[in-house]
Amino acid sequence: MIAIYKREVKSFFRTFIGWLYVAVTLFVMGIYFVVFNMLAGYPTISYVLQSIVFLFIITIPILTMRTLAEERKYKTDQLILTAPISVGKVVLGKYLALVTVFAIPVVLLGVTPLFLMQAGTFQLGISYASLLGFFLYGCLGLAIGLFLSSLTESVVIASVLTFTALFLGYIMSGLCSVMSSTGTSAVIKVLTKVLYCFDMVGRFDALSGGYFQIESAAYYVTCTAFALFCTVQSIQKRRYAVAGRGIRKGVYSIANIMFAAALTIAVNLGLNYVPDQYTSLDVTSNKMFTLTEDTKQTVRNLSQDVTVYVLADEASRDTDLDKTLQQLKGLSKHIRVEYISPVSNPKFYYKYTDTQPTGNSLIVEGKDSSVVIDYNDIYAYEFNYATYQNEVTGYDGEGQIVSAITRVTADDLPKFYVVAGHSELEFDERFLNALKKENITYETLSLYGVDFVPEDAQGIILNAPTSDYSADDVDKILKYLEQGGNALIIPTWTDTSMENFEQILGFYGVSMVDGMIVEGDRSHYYQNPYYLFPSIEYDGVTERVYEGTVFAPFARGLTYDEESGDTAYQPLLQTSDSAFSKTELSATEDFNKKEGDIDGPFVIALKAEKMTGEETVSRAFIVSTEQMFTANADDIVPGYNVKLFGSIMGSLADREVSLAVPVKYYEIGNLVFNAQMVYTVGIVWVFLLPVVCLVNGLVIWIRRRRK
Repeated sequence: MIAIYKREVKSFFRTFIGWLYVAVTLFVMGIYFVVFNMLAGYPTISYVLQSIVFLFIITIPILTMRTLAEERKYKTDQLILTAPISVGKVVLGKYLALVTVFAIPVVLLGVTPLFLMQAGTFQLGISYASLLGFFLYGCLGLAIGLFLSSLTESVVIASVLTFTALFLGYIMSGLCSVMSSTGTSAVIKVLTKVLYCFDMVGRFDALSGGYFQIESAAYYVTCTAFALFCTVQSIQKRRYAVAGRGIRKGVYSIANIMFAAALTIAVNLGLNYVPDQYTSLDVTSNKMFTLTEDTKQTVRNLSQDVTVYVLADEASRDTDLDKTLQQLKGLSKHIRVEYISPVSNPKFYYKYTDTQPTGNSLIVEGKDSSVVIDYNDIYAYEFNYATYQNEVTGYDGEGQIVSAITRVTADDLPKFYVVAGHSELEFDERFLNALKKENITYETLSLYGVDFVPEDAQGIILNAPTSDYSADDVDKILKYLEQGGNALIIPTWTDTSMENFEQILGFYGVSMVDGMIVEGDRSHYYQNPYYLFPSIEYDGVTERVYEGTVFAPFARGLTYDEESGDTAYQPLLQTSDSAFSKTELSATEDFNKKEGDIDGPFVIALKAEKMTGEETVSRAFIVSTEQMFTANADDIVPGYNVKLFGSIMGSLADREVSLAVPVKYYEIGNLVFNAQMVYTVGIVWVFLLPVVCLVNGLVIWIRRRRK
């Protein structure tokens, strides 16, 4: 086998074909690499590989067409048929030679992530998973081409057959989607599933999406093995024909092929029934497709049956959404996922909503209620002012689904009142969505219009009032708190006297330090000493953000009576020892400590639990900066501020596990290269390397012609 392997490798590079293949592949790879990774700054090479996979349709037929067909044409295959070596070793030697030639540009591209990592945060896991998928896809294509080359002595026919097979594999995913969306009969459904077995691109896309699936890799490996086995049987059949044992051994070969086909199908079908948690691996740097521990605990504790209806054909399903659904299904026997074709059942949504949801929307149904999740809410969007289009920036499938499951299985939902009428800051949509995910209902409350805080209030939210409360307002709030009510209190800096509002803080023994905190430790602020990265103290509420960072701009210090006998305090966020509170804020750009400034460290967020009766406790979370719970602050530490907000609200709602899974954002920052680097790499990769390969191949070809 080794001798055949060496002979085949030499034959590729003693002719023009091997050099031509390497040159063309490097040229196309180089163009996409420079455009996607160096100019656009994409932090993964998966975009390059997904864009050049079409090359297989052209290059693989050129590589494989001569391998066996030409030997059959010139009768040199007689040496194979009569040689004292197994046909399997002959086929394997030729196949490995093809793989070697194919692997040369793949290996060169595989080195590029080490270079790209120097220019910023890079998706290493996605890149190499995609590269493996690209390599396995190519190996399957080579095996198919080798098999088809063994069926004919015409190089042209072998090339056309291989081109046709690879082209069908390339378009099969789109073809299945079209068929499933236009046909509703049982025959169409069965035919679609059969044709999906020949979809070669879909498995590669799955491996390139950041969620490495063993079944996708196994598809390429098993189909490659089957194609090579068929090649062996094809040659073996002719070998027996030469020996005069054609009919009986021919039947034997067909039986072998049928058995191998059945085994290949069985392996692939079997893997589809193995739960995703055993066959899949999230290779994204931000664990985009990994369920959070809170989600796992929530789903495992389900005691009621829940059905998730997906308004789409399985062939046109959203793969990312399906991954989440299958993981959730694998965690609990109480979750069932069912795809409903809008074509065959267009009125299915009528009993759940009056508005037609978009394709791939979800309907989560429990015993007594249901929730419709529109597909547009599964992803986060941001308007790009450069293109004047909305672009997908994050994935929110897990958060939306888990929230809906909890909502349809809950007996009742906690209700919070957001106090208004004092020029309070309104929460961004991102934080209101966090309340919805926690299945917390909320309502605006104007204190002047009521005699007391409503009895159904699980808690109240005082969000950065800039005008003082009236004495009557304070009395209503204090009466509510004394009865064991809960509160999230967020004071803000204002020149207006807030004596009445400060009585509410005083109820918990808390007061504000004069001035604004300036952080003296560079590792604890972002760009500006007012933009704090506080230390996170461990608590059940901070557990979800303890390993990360929260951003707290323009914070003030909180003081409290540590000796209080009726109130327990738990600091959540603190500054470093180098912080101080600047009392003179007229010169905001002067960060030097001056006389009258107050030394730190400071607590800027805390939990207070006050005993108001023998068995009555009033709980409050006090955060000293309203800017922390805004989208702009949350963008600095993607998702961590909203995670903390969700945990606080979940705690006030008496939940052991937070339900608010934040949006998982795709963007991890673009790579940055200077123009000189882009120009240099472009010249070397796109022009120099391909030209060297072509010139070398031409020189070798001309020399052999002259001989």
